[in-house]
Amino acid sequence: MMQRTMWRRLWAAVALVTVAAASIASADDFEYDGLKKCKGCHKSEYKSWRKTRHAKALKTLKPGVKVEAKRKAKLDPDKDYSEDEKCVRCHVTGYGADGGYDIEDPGIYLVNVGCESCHGPGADYRVIHRKASNRFEKSKKATPRRQLADAGEEFEFVNRCKACHMNYEGSPWPGAKKPYTPFTPDLDPKYAFDFDKKVRDAKAMHEHFKLEGVFTGPPKPAFHDEFQRDAKSKL
Repeated sequence: MMQRTMWRRLWAAVALVTVAAASIASADDFEYDGLKKCKGCHKSEYKSWRKTRHAKALKTLKPGVKVEAKRKAKLDPDKDYSEDEKCVRCHVTGYGADGGYDIEDPGIYLVNVGCESCHGPGADYRVIHRKASNRFEKSKKATPRRQLADAGEEFEFVNRCKACHMNYEGSPWPGAKKPYTPFTPDLDPKYAFDFDKKVRDAKAMHEHFKLEGVFTGPPKPAFHDEFQRDAKSKL
């Protein structure tokens, strides 16, 4: 009897792990939309993003750009890397994913490291944003933030950043895999990546603006309250 109970518990544990794995596997089963849809409602964030380095990410792969950095990394500064998939994936939005950047048919709203690169593919949660905003405007009723997470919005996007900034051979980040970036901290200390520092850098990210309380509850980024405390009014 004890042995039968033990086996039942074991199978129950296996089932839980299987369900969890399926959930993780399906986390990226969402479609990219492009920042045209994002900027329609988030104009201030978009204008701020336009001034960041991420907004110029694809240009750095063009010939004659970042010449010294490329030479140091043993890359040909006269070569056009903007169609090299090993490079492009970290300089555009959603490369290789549904609705994401396609080298053959790029689309201007997926060029560079845009909104969805950090916040996740938005075709599903964008609709929730719009409906929740309309609801809040009419009744002041907030929508659970969990709905956004279930629809693919990313709230702890540290690994999305590390997937490019720490994807080098010998990286301490466990998710690192080929193709590796040649721009490593060993090549130049400026390539060391500190997420907590960079997420607060308006030259890398965008500035933050006051939110109206449309959404409530978890999940909420650890830095959300800090950013909202110091956030600007909309432009």
